[in-house]
Amino acid sequence: MTTRTQATFAPPVMEARRWLEGATFPDNQPLINVSQAAPVDPPPAPLRDAMAEALTEPDTHLYGPVLGLPALREELSDQWSAHYHGTVTPSQVAITSGCNQAFAAVIAALCDQGDEVILPTPWYFNHKMWLDMSGVTAIALKTGPDLIPDASLAGALITPRTRAIALVSPNNPGGVEYPADTLKAFYDLARANGLKLIVDETYRDFDSRPTPPHGLLSDADWSDTLIQLYSFSKAYRLTGHRVGAIIADQALLAEVEKFLDTVAICPPQLGQKAALWGLRNLKDWLAGEREEILDRRAAIHDNMPLLDDKGWRLMGCGAYFAYLEHPFAESSATLAPKLVREAGILALPGTMFTPANDPSGARQFRIAFANVDREGITTLFTRLAALDWPLASPTAAA
Repeated sequence: MTTRTQATFAPPVMEARRWLEGATFPDNQPLINVSQAAPVDPPPAPLRDAMAEALTEPDTHLYGPVLGLPALREELSDQWSAHYHGTVTPSQVAITSGCNQAFAAVIAALCDQGDEVILPTPWYFNHKMWLDMSGVTAIALKTGPDLIPDASLAGALITPRTRAIALVSPNNPGGVEYPADTLKAFYDLARANGLKLIVDETYRDFDSRPTPPHGLLSDADWSDTLIQLYSFSKAYRLTGHRVGAIIADQALLAEVEKFLDTVAICPPQLGQKAALWGLRNLKDWLAGEREEILDRRAAIHDNMPLLDDKGWRLMGCGAYFAYLEHPFAESSATLAPKLVREAGILALPGTMFTPANDPSGARQFRIAFANVDREGITTLFTRLAALDWPLASPTAAA
């Protein structure tokens, strides 16, 4: 018998951390960790002060509403409506214990065993893992050299068992920001086929575009088709407090509530109060965080000539990620542990983001640069450029 957990692979980030066991790094080549997209700095001091005050409030330590604190749901609905020039009501918002739980809850509410969900590849591995553990088939939608999915190709993958299409923009792992026209094409495809379009916007706050990334919420009937997911973890450095959100039809959230009540009863109260304080008070601070991430993104482009000359190719870059194609003969799955030992770099191979039968992942790496400043990015690229491993043949590279 194969259990639901045995039906999927080991957590990639935990697997990569095991490559560090027994490794030592000289003072002149300390470890550069670009394996995980989670801020390592604590929340800003004013937010920590607000959280300390919240700890003195008795209700912080009690169960709360399953779908989240009413004040947080209302604040997020107001800000979401203003940002996207649409209408979201508090009853269309649910707060979850992180964005991964938001995705899990939505899939539980939408899918039965044997159903299908279309995922562009390279995909976010935790989405694939949850589908595996739910008995739901992930249908791979291969993207092109620019990592932008094509709705017309997705249409050919729809079957009677398809329940949803799940997109991540800005993308994890590719970093690319999906154009508004791309998202609209997928929205129209989903609506025409009676499907849900799930758009995970965990990295929305670090999108380079000054305007809203899409206009889907301006459709008065958006809730018939669209489900948006969000995370407070990246915006306010609340990764350890697990606060995410779902924006969706109220009837769907009634089904989501059953899942959330069974799994966690309610999201953590302290994290929710921190998220609410952040939404109300940290707009300018978050704008500064965005500018810093955009500068690190620019540093990736500034340093790419070092790798261009060595046969590397930048496939996508944005928010927290750069996605690179390498020139070497061996698979990235083999090279990733070697990177730790020989170059002091911990990065995830593309094989962790692609189906086992897709050879493209063997030529790719994800670089999560949110915790590496401009100087560190230059050091990272200098180390990558110095690698002298055997190169793939021109045929293999093509």
